[in-house]
Parts: sequence; C-alpha cells; structure tokens
Amino acid sequence: MSTLRRAGRYTVLVLLALVFLTPLLWMVVTSLKTYGDAQKIPPDWLPSPLSGYGYERILTDTANPVLRWFVNSMLAATLHALLVLATASMAAYALARLRFRGRTVSFALIVGTLFIPPTSLVIPNFVIVERLDWLDTLTVLVVPGAASAFGVFFLRQFFLSIPAELEEAAVLDGANHWQVFTKVLLPLSKPALATLAVLSFLTNWNDFLWPVYVLFSPEKLTVPAGLGLLQGAYVTDYPVIMAGAVLASVPVLILFVLAQRHIIQGVSRSGLKG
Repeated sequence: MSTLRRAGRYTVLVLLALVFLTPLLWMVVTSLKTYGDAQKIPPDWLPSPLSGYGYERILTDTANPVLRWFVNSMLAATLHALLVLATASMAAYALARLRFRGRTVSFALIVGTLFIPPTSLVIPNFVIVERLDWLDTLTVLVVPGAASAFGVFFLRQFFLSIPAELEEAAVLDGANHWQVFTKVLLPLSKPALATLAVLSFLTNWNDFLWPVYVLFSPEKLTVPAGLGLLQGAYVTDYPVIMAGAVLASVPVLILFVLAQRHIIQGVSRSGLKG
C-alpha cells in the first residue's frame, strides 16, 4: 500500500471518528457550563469558567433521585443480562446440537419474532405484567424480554462454529448433554457470551419506553426514564440534563472498554457457520 493511499485512509478514519465523537464531546462540555453559558447563541465550545453546576444540581436534587435511578438501572440491566445468557444459551445449545423433530421450524419461528416491531408488544406485555402484579417493581424491568430471540440466534451460530469432535470426545468419556453444555461449550463460548451480555445490558440500560409505561414511583425509575423529568415545561436546564447524560454514559463506556476484545472476537466467530 502506498504512503499516499495509507494517509488517505487514516484521514477518512479520523474524520469519521470526529463525526461520532463530536456529540459526545459536546455533551461533556455542556455539562461543565453554567446555566447562562449554556444558553448563549452562538454557543461557545469551551466553557469559561468550568462549572460543576450541573453535577451539583443533579446529585443534590431530592425531588429527582438520580443516584437511585442509577442503581435501579444497574441492577435491572445486570440481572436482565444474566437472565438472557441463561435462557439463550440453553435454547441455542438445543437448536445447535440436539436432534429432534421440529428443530428447524422452531428456529425459524424464533428468528421470525425479530421482525415484529417491539412497540407492538407494549400493550400485550403490559397486560401480562399487570395481572402478575409486577408493575412498579424491579421484576418488570428484568423478566420481560429475557427470552431473547437475537441471543438464541447469536449463540446458536457460535455453537455451530465449535468443532463437533470436542463434544463427541466428551460423550465417549461418559458426559451427558448437561455436562457437554456446561463443561465443553460454555467455556469455549466466552467471547460470544461476553458479547451477548454487553448487548443485553446496553439494551436494558438504554430502554426508555417500557420503564415509562410500567414504573410510576419517582424512586423506582431508571436513568433514561428519569432524565425525562429533568426537562422543564418552559425552560430547559441544559447543564443539568447533560450532566445526567454523562453519568448515564459512564457505565456503558467502561463496559465497552473492558469487553471490546471479547466483543470483536465473538462477532467475528459467530458467523463462521450457518
């Protein structure tokens, strides 16, 4: 590759990085402004002076317990991700390794549910959780959606990429299906499991519509649903809103940095075999 072509590619990559990073940088910068600076037109890129006004307001506001919302989101997203791993991994193992009548049809039906718009399921799911008396509880954020069709599809593809000889060797040594699943396939599937855990965590963490419908108490809200309360009816306090958005982004960024190697490996391997 010539030096000129390489320089051109790096230039394009840098420009793309700036396009994606600019909103994030603007969010952080605005969170460090005073209320007056945030209202300036045209806006200033650099806050002068730096102010912790937004973070002070958001952490001391008793009417909007942001830290409580943060804990609620963390608990709900973590438990949801673990439940998705449990259900999706067992279903994917059955569809990838076991032979039974209707396996192909079952898999096709599961994948077919991915084409159903999630918003069309809000009312049926609401009726179900209401009859189960789950409204305004942590359970209503964790259990619905735990049977992930995408998770089943994703892990099934990964399981198919693992050589069948490993399973056959375990069976010859006297292992049953559960032992093959837990002792052979799961340890070899750490990249795929880490990828699915991150994606499930992010999906639950960023969910706005469902918590708004099923949570009613201010202290039970999650971060995305709670941040909507920071929007005033007539005046928007941008430093406060952006400070809340920064706090909501921190766990996501940390999780991605810690798991990015497994995510890349899991995505690259999950599509090797159909």
